[in-house]
Amino acid sequence: MKQLKFLSTLGIACVFLFSSCGGNEEKTTENTTATDSTATTATDSTAAAPAPTASINTTPENIMVIRHKVADFAKWKIAYDGHDSARLANGIHNYVIGRGVNDSNMVMVALKVDDTAKAKAFGKDPSLKAAMHKGGVIGAPTMSLNTVVYQDMSENMSSLRSMTNFTVKDWNAWKTAFDSNQQLRADNGIVTRAYGYDANDNHKVTLVTAITDTAKANAFWKSDVLKQKRAESGVVGEVKRFVYNVVQKY
Repeated sequence: MKQLKFLSTLGIACVFLFSSCGGNEEKTTENTTATDSTATTATDSTAAAPAPTASINTTPENIMVIRHKVADFAKWKIAYDGHDSARLANGIHNYVIGRGVNDSNMVMVALKVDDTAKAKAFGKDPSLKAAMHKGGVIGAPTMSLNTVVYQDMSENMSSLRSMTNFTVKDWNAWKTAFDSNQQLRADNGIVTRAYGYDANDNHKVTLVTAITDTAKANAFWKSDVLKQKRAESGVVGEVKRFVYNVVQKY
């Protein structure tokens, strides 16, 4: 009888023991599964949507910018493409074509330049004037040759841009102040695309920005905050801005 009672007690203890071990093992498995699931989800999310990285180019590059009005953009584009061999012969390469937001017949052409002397001579070449006339250019074009020292080449940048031209007291002082206000511009719908100065005068600045929020950007351009920042960075005289859409990148 005592032996039977002992075996019965032992059996109950074993059942309790195995039941307890089984419960702990189940909880451990659930916790592990949850952890693995979280880790996998995070990994998949990271792999599917990597954080965008800006491709910044700070190597100085010579860029010619031409702006003019045309009677008909399609007709002008045919004439422009037909003059490409003459540009290449002078070390001038297609880069960006933009059309004005307020007037789509206002055209901006940016070109990469191998040799500034050749580019200047090409700007005065009668063949260029003839090509513009053939393309229906209206009035006298504006032309500048710039040394661009900063370019953000990110592919996801907005195609809505602004090109601003102004004069500064000192290039280095302006650049330092401008770079320090990057977040302020981003908060107001403006991202820096490129900037540089006239190849013959680093007091004359050309700034290109991408617009991510039109309403915010327009308000910022009219704000007292921007006026103050310009004054602090040494901007003097008139500020000219051309807002355009990029219609072709080469």
